[in-house]
Amino acid sequence: MSVELLDNPRFHGFRVRRQIDGKTYQEYFSLKENGKRLRGAKRAAVKEIAEKRDAELSGLQQKSKDKADKEIQLDDNGQVKGILCRLKKEKSGTMTPVFQVGIMSRVSGKIVNTTVSLNKHGIPGAWEKAVDFYCTHKQISKRSKIYKDLLARCPKKAQVTKFLKAADMGYAEIYQHSLTDPEGFWATQAQLIPWFEPPETILDQDPNGAWRWFRGGKLNSCYVALDQHVAAGRGDATALIYDSPATNTVAHYSFSQLTAWTAQVAGALQRLGVGKGDRVVIYMPMIPETAVAMLACARIGAVHSVVFGGFAAPELAMRIDDATPKVVLSASCGIEFDRVIEYKPLLDEAITLADHKPDHCVIVQRPQAQAALTEPRDLDWQSWQDDPDVVPADCVAVDATDPLYILYTSGTTGKPKGVVRDNGGHAVALNYSMQAIYGVDVGDVYWAASDVGWVVGHSYIVYGPLFRGCTTVLYEGKPVRTPDAGAFWRVLAQHKVKSFFVAPTAFRAIKKEDPDCLLKQKYDLSNLKYQFVAGERLDPPTYHWLQEHLPGIPIIDHWWQTETGWSMCTNMAGVELLETKAGSPTLPAPGYDIRILDDDGKELGPNSEGSIVVKAPLPPGSFPTVWGDHDRFVESYWSQFPGFYLTGDGGYRDEDGYLFVMGRIDDVINVAGHRLSTGQIEEVVAEHAAVAECAVIGINDVDKGQVPMGLLLLKDGVNISAEDLQAELVTMVRQNVGAIANFKRAVVVSRLPKTRSGKILRKVMRKMVDGEQYTVPSTIDDVSIIAELETTLRAAGVIR
Repeated sequence: MSVELLDNPRFHGFRVRRQIDGKTYQEYFSLKENGKRLRGAKRAAVKEIAEKRDAELSGLQQKSKDKADKEIQLDDNGQVKGILCRLKKEKSGTMTPVFQVGIMSRVSGKIVNTTVSLNKHGIPGAWEKAVDFYCTHKQISKRSKIYKDLLARCPKKAQVTKFLKAADMGYAEIYQHSLTDPEGFWATQAQLIPWFEPPETILDQDPNGAWRWFRGGKLNSCYVALDQHVAAGRGDATALIYDSPATNTVAHYSFSQLTAWTAQVAGALQRLGVGKGDRVVIYMPMIPETAVAMLACARIGAVHSVVFGGFAAPELAMRIDDATPKVVLSASCGIEFDRVIEYKPLLDEAITLADHKPDHCVIVQRPQAQAALTEPRDLDWQSWQDDPDVVPADCVAVDATDPLYILYTSGTTGKPKGVVRDNGGHAVALNYSMQAIYGVDVGDVYWAASDVGWVVGHSYIVYGPLFRGCTTVLYEGKPVRTPDAGAFWRVLAQHKVKSFFVAPTAFRAIKKEDPDCLLKQKYDLSNLKYQFVAGERLDPPTYHWLQEHLPGIPIIDHWWQTETGWSMCTNMAGVELLETKAGSPTLPAPGYDIRILDDDGKELGPNSEGSIVVKAPLPPGSFPTVWGDHDRFVESYWSQFPGFYLTGDGGYRDEDGYLFVMGRIDDVINVAGHRLSTGQIEEVVAEHAAVAECAVIGINDVDKGQVPMGLLLLKDGVNISAEDLQAELVTMVRQNVGAIANFKRAVVVSRLPKTRSGKILRKVMRKMVDGEQYTVPSTIDDVSIIAELETTLRAAGVIR
């Protein structure tokens, strides 16, 4: 008999395992009901079912002589993966066995999964109908051995009651399913991650009225990211590649190595008194220790708050006061191009300014700059980590609704908002997004060229790829000058990246230095299948430039926010690639019911610009609150249009439902009573052959209220006078937008102020030109640009 009792964090019950046709065929019979273990007669009943099934499989094992499974694999169409049995409690109180069959198939070279739910009290003949439908869709002949084998695999007494063909559904079906049955849709996705205890409810509201996902479920995000892959036999697979042109370093870390390292650091944190629910601020550069620090916090249930390395001391102090961390993990320095930025003096000043004082600071000493340590508060990372008294930490089970991290949003004024991310919804959503949106799966190499201090770094450098079992790239460098504009092409080729994600501003920098993409010709990009961009609008000129220089590779714009944690609007590479439209991130992602409202909350029709909102509930992975200030959460995001999440972005949907995000609501200007989007004008200005990058802002005007003004960066080697350029741009805007825009002024600048995530600081520039007081946000990439820009604008006579 091949019936085994399994008892581990992922499963408690019996496993039946047999070798049939050279393949391992196994079924699982759960001994849990509603998260509780079965005992007595119920346990005996499940064991009896398992033993009967083992006897049936034993018979199949003896009778099977053909090579059906081998043919299925060679034919590359499909193969039976196994049957899962669980007990479902009916309303009457009786227990009904429910079976599920998983069919793994390859479609266009990608592994997809079809789940067939079976119930032995179901509809006669439904199994045959399901197989017919499946085989017709896959163009499998009903005379083939594959077809006959699929029919033969059905348990004789089991019939299909529900056939969920998610892998074979197109975008429209999947999206509609996510809106009409959000609980069913996300319950299916929740089954794909390892739970210590399954959720008791899929979706409900807490006492504050906030929507919460997977309440009652217990898991650990570090286990999902690391340990589960080691347990599955993939410990030697590469989990993380550290590529640092800044230090001329490339290093590979396997899942086993990263798990052991993370457990050690987690144990060291526990020795400092850090436990479940405690906060840890991480103020570090793009080095492997940063990812390990995040995962180590998750491992013990601590809540991490990553702050951009090099942030100004007052900004760091505000975050320390808000998060009140027990420990700060930091490094001696970061590297920006060829410039070393010392972190420790900034950290010391921030702690002096802050009311809250962390118990300890642990410092990674980098060879580029050694930091002076303040004893006994400060500890050297290497000595702290390697202390022989440190006991590597096991994964601590946390509730699905427990916080995983706090990430502060960039703001120009006031106290920063601490976006909270929970554990359960985050794991389910990101795991889903890796395959469905980014088109990658176990073993694929994925690269998000971002910083861990930004939400992209959290979601798609650290957590998302590791949840899915992918290899992730941690890059300490820039798109240019590390060493040249071919840096990204080199990384893509060297590490065989399949799916790449970066902000458009990076490509504009590359385009400016290498407009004909000559440096790309040195590299083999045959492994690159998808190019994703986000973080700011993908302007049409950059989109067309990418299309020209990455032929055959889909250029996928997608739109999301720190608050949502993953894409709100996208072209889903792992589901169905739809037609793209320049300037649009395509259609809403599953779970996001996006609407366009006017100022009175009335829904607008196609091509009418207004506020972009999302109807509640937001899907898993979205933020449930602001850290320590739920009233602010409601006031900032839910009060203007009750029942709708206010994104703060303005835009419209066209007649096909495609979303066009024209910029922040603040970027809508009023010219003589006409509301115009600066993004629309920017599109026209950016089309000029001499313009490498631009920003259009609305400035105060006595007669018109506001008028647009362009700030321009020119392409290298361009020879045109400022007067001629301005005249040509005025003509272009008049022809493409209309005289109503009243565009009359354009100023050439050397640089535009941006956040480190690539967003142009339009509000700062607008206030600067209008002579108003402004606050430089802590997220600015280079604060020296502000004085430089002010000098240029004063010389041009535009600052009031």
